[in-house]
Amino acid sequence: MSILKLRPSCKDYLWGGHRLKEEYGKKYEGEILAETWELSCHPDGPSYIENGPYAGKTLQQYIDREGKEVLGANCRRFRDFPILTKFIDARDNLSIQVHPDNGYALKNEGQYGKTEMWYVMDAGEDAYLYYGFKKEISKEEFEKRIQKDTLLEVLNAVPVQKGDVLFIESGTIHAIGKNILIAEIQQNSNITYRVYDYGRVGKDGKKRDLHIEKALAVTNRVPIVRDKSSYPHVADCDYFTVDKLNLDGRVMKMMEGNVSEESFASVLILDGEGLISCQGETLKYKKGDSFFLPAGSGDYTVEGFCDALITTIRAKAAPVRIGIDIQKEEAKIGLIDIHRKLLAFEKVNLESCGSFDIIFKKIGECAVALLDKQGIPMDQCIGAGVGIPEISVKRNGAADCGESSLWTEKNVAEKIGRYLPIPVKIAGTDYVCALGAASLS
Repeated sequence: MSILKLRPSCKDYLWGGHRLKEEYGKKYEGEILAETWELSCHPDGPSYIENGPYAGKTLQQYIDREGKEVLGANCRRFRDFPILTKFIDARDNLSIQVHPDNGYALKNEGQYGKTEMWYVMDAGEDAYLYYGFKKEISKEEFEKRIQKDTLLEVLNAVPVQKGDVLFIESGTIHAIGKNILIAEIQQNSNITYRVYDYGRVGKDGKKRDLHIEKALAVTNRVPIVRDKSSYPHVADCDYFTVDKLNLDGRVMKMMEGNVSEESFASVLILDGEGLISCQGETLKYKKGDSFFLPAGSGDYTVEGFCDALITTIRAKAAPVRIGIDIQKEEAKIGLIDIHRKLLAFEKVNLESCGSFDIIFKKIGECAVALLDKQGIPMDQCIGAGVGIPEISVKRNGAADCGESSLWTEKNVAEKIGRYLPIPVKIAGTDYVCALGAASLS
């Protein structure tokens, strides 16, 4: 099947409203509906398939069954499904918050960080949101203003109206203001560091937790310039490319597109109604619908009248791979560019590590440190190749390399993956992985 219609998971956060139920037809029995996770493989809120042989299954179950090929070649660099798409109905102000980048989130949270974009679907009169700082401030001033409840004085309040777009890079302090309806496309992460929450209490009657120490560590404390460089796209980065579709039903009645082997396509209907067709299959769409077209689906059409966001994943710009060669008493770590040139190299002594877990903790941390030393962000890496020992060697009570059940491809990849949120490929020959994960391309 070439078109999957998705049903979202629903969230009832205290600042939410009723519009997603009343205007967008979202089926939810609760009183407040703050968010619907329309395209999601995140365990905190998966989306479900409504049509075809996979009806009732989650999108992740479909991917597990059909294989990652349905995501496309450009998604091979991601360990997990790359994005999460939401509708957000902010009846009240959201908390002032910030999201970490991949490196910090991996080290401290065990999952990806979050870069996101907002498309304003509707906004009340005098609606605004917070986006960065008015001026550069020190870490000390930032902390002091949090403690004294004067943070809002230095935040940049941006008036918004329907059709506005903001790109929220990780590390940017931000908040959606009240009476704003938003379509959000983000990295596949649910990490938020709350800095200020207007003194509100949750369902348990207690004030919601703040994450001040972590926020101080990850926040970019300078003014943010709204970047127009994504043109002709609505948004474009290494995590997602978003395009706007507008059909007026008269002059522009139909759009023809193509879903190549490079990437799946997500079609999120913001308004309107009509038909979406692909490979002889035709489904009706209406305001609020979400569709997933697998990679390689070929030509498709959208006809009728609508506003929609179409999201794909483009190829990585200037990718870097990591090569890890594990020997008896040391590991060699190398960074390799797109031309297979060795950018940096380091040896790591493993003699005093002792246990299996400590070995991979040290290797993972050293790989991250090597990236930091070279000024290469984690999200520039698209894969790691790891060579593991093929002979049995006892090391200070450590597992037997090669013969122990611990030294399996699955175990090693899992341990390395705790520090490197990228695909990890294991090879038995040291020479192959000393050159990096070139075979991942």
